[in-house]
Amino acid sequence: MINPPGLMISAPASGTGKTTVMLGLLRALAEDGLTVQPFKSGPDYIDPAFHLAAAGRPSFNLDTWAMDAGLFGAIAGQAEGAGICVAEGSMGLFDGVATRGRQGFGSSAETALAMGWPVVLVIDVGGQAQSAAATALGFKTYHPDMPFAGVILNRVASPRHDRLTRLGMERAGVKVLGSLPRRGDLTLPERHLGLIQAVEHPDLDAAIAGYAAFLRENVDLDAIKSAALAGPAPKPGTLPAPPAQRIALAQDAAFSFTYPHQLAGWRAAGAEIIPFSPLANESPDPTADLVWLPGGYPELHGARLAAAETFRTALRAHAETRPVHGECGGYMALGQSITDKDGVTHPMAGLLGLTTSFEKRKFHLGYRRAVLKAPMPGFAAGAALRGHEFHYTTILDEPDAPLADVFDADGNPVPETGSHRGHVTGTFFHLIAGEAG
Repeated sequence: MINPPGLMISAPASGTGKTTVMLGLLRALAEDGLTVQPFKSGPDYIDPAFHLAAAGRPSFNLDTWAMDAGLFGAIAGQAEGAGICVAEGSMGLFDGVATRGRQGFGSSAETALAMGWPVVLVIDVGGQAQSAAATALGFKTYHPDMPFAGVILNRVASPRHDRLTRLGMERAGVKVLGSLPRRGDLTLPERHLGLIQAVEHPDLDAAIAGYAAFLRENVDLDAIKSAALAGPAPKPGTLPAPPAQRIALAQDAAFSFTYPHQLAGWRAAGAEIIPFSPLANESPDPTADLVWLPGGYPELHGARLAAAETFRTALRAHAETRPVHGECGGYMALGQSITDKDGVTHPMAGLLGLTTSFEKRKFHLGYRRAVLKAPMPGFAAGAALRGHEFHYTTILDEPDAPLADVFDADGNPVPETGSHRGHVTGTFFHLIAGEAG
């Protein structure tokens, strides 16, 4: 089996503009009549929603640290029927963790190598000219086995700046695929976890159409299409099994961080996913076997959640007899209270004793390996899980029994163990996959 041809859009570091390049490229290729399959390398859960808006096709995460070869292959297989794959890297191209996971260190370069995708490097050339070629050459030669398509120069100040930068690239033997003039309106709005959510963008489709038009003017799309290569498809396994048959899933601006491969696996196995909105004061379906609250931004909607009495009453009734699980923001909403950045405390569902605050933020970021001390939906006690934690929460109290022993990517214990009480469980990490037994 051969994958559709593909490319990895990456950069030397975060903040170089690769996301806007990615979105513009996805839309431009789709406008040209190609069926475009987007992917995200690494554990990001915000970017895939932007990719879906740009390409009209669900985007999936590929992660060489958190996924075994079977799950990696099953997710890669979601490209079936596409004419081209375009993946967006995370952080810098070679950035990963210090200790190998099941497959590797989790870098975008590893994803590109596993899929046989050439790298398109987006370089912010602000404040330099010929010197940018040294950066590009270093990335091109750092891993000799990795195919390298070329560079897109971003934030070019003038025609003279462009000419000087291209001279350096020519001397280094690096192909320039495009040169993007500096424009202040090409930035996406952000907040403390990165980009705002796609559903919150005031005019996302128009913004993406603008990115596509900008790329058409300044990038050689034919050269980019020609650079895409198809490698041998990873051997497919199976997507994650559903934790229940009928799953009531919170979905709104406060709860939206669910990895697409999880939902695809649940649906493929025949599970029914029944969305509801806590912010709209909706009850989870009373016939659901499980209520699942994903991560998101409950701290931005504390007053509305505190006032959503219909939602909270129904959630408590469900928890008397059937499981409820929350991830990160969903976990916080299951607790006693959330204190927002202004110091205002909002009561939450009270199904767990967790109390959290954003008045003084504390940064938590990294891969997590968890060994369950108690069962949670879909997994028995003793199961090992892989996930990722990313939030700014200060934990004031977490009095319930710990759900798991949790470790970072290097095997060091972390204090955010999650907790459980009765039928209710919660974790600060976002589940990516369970480890095979």
